[in-house]
Amino acid sequence: MHINISPTKTEVAKNFSDYLEELIKDNKTTHIALSGGSTPKVVFDYMAEHYEEVDWSTVHLYWGDERCVPPTDSESNYKITVDHLLSKIDIPKDNIHRVLGEDLPELEAGRYGKVLEEELPIVDNIPQFDLVILGMGDDGHTASIFPHEIGLWDSPNNCEVAIHPDSGQRRITITGKLINNAKTVVFLVTGSSKAEKVRSIITKEEGHENYPASLVAPTSGELIWFLDEEAAAQIN
Repeated sequence: MHINISPTKTEVAKNFSDYLEELIKDNKTTHIALSGGSTPKVVFDYMAEHYEEVDWSTVHLYWGDERCVPPTDSESNYKITVDHLLSKIDIPKDNIHRVLGEDLPELEAGRYGKVLEEELPIVDNIPQFDLVILGMGDDGHTASIFPHEIGLWDSPNNCEVAIHPDSGQRRITITGKLINNAKTVVFLVTGSSKAEKVRSIITKEEGHENYPASLVAPTSGELIWFLDEEAAAQIN
């Protein structure tokens, strides 16, 4: 595990963007699972503005989770990515593999699981991303696997339908076997509201295993936390 702490959210965006630029340069093709949430918005904006030399034609983008809403809905992770990154860069349409959040959730989970099998290299009988980008909620959830449905992590399927514990909103999420089979997994976590869970998970406090984010343990050993000082306040 590697921990990268930056003073501000903008510095997190810069440091992660530097890392991502090098990863894309080093790979002939780079398969990336994107995350939703507030921190990726800042990263997307920063990359679009400062990294014009990135060859996006070598990059294939996927989503680690998606709300079951149309792609024009403000809740859509895809729409967030379009607004903050895709509309500002030159990337082939065929390299964008979105979750069809407008379709029937159970059918879409199966369809998207097959897309991943067809598009990604298969390693140890599991599709392999070069990079999975994850956020973490205040409750310790990651992707769209929440504590009350932590059993979804161990699903034999590539994708599952998750239910938000408060709103009841349905979401499509990749499962633990894909996350932990990735070459590299990155957490992007910022803000003081995350500090308690960051401490619990990184220091392996009693009960940390109840948080889905604690189950992220790629078999490659390549797990990187990009934190701002607020999120890291209780591990310094």
